[in-house]
Amino acid sequence: MIDPNRPVKLIMTWDITPEHEQEYFEFVIREYIPGIQRMGCELSDAWATVFGARPQIMVGAVVANPKKARQLLLSSEWNALTNRLQDFIQNYTIKVVNARSGFQL
Repeated sequence: MIDPNRPVKLIMTWDITPEHEQEYFEFVIREYIPGIQRMGCELSDAWATVFGARPQIMVGAVVANPKKARQLLLSSEWNALTNRLQDFIQNYTIKVVNARSGFQL
């Protein structure tokens, strides 16, 4: 159960579309990461799967509390960034969990 008074972590996963790798990396560095940070997300982890049948990319971002996370996820700025990200990726998922230190799935 999500604790309403504690930070939450957004755990996002996706696979990069092979023909868009260069554009993907440019977008993520120049727009996506700065954009989610401006909205109040603190980037906590970024993982790349090198081998195996798992999502290629996993990103964790901490938000102050569930209410702020909900506001963020419903914002037009979040939707615009996520829609733009979709131009370069496939199999996008996101989940919200209680934030804790260390690796989380």
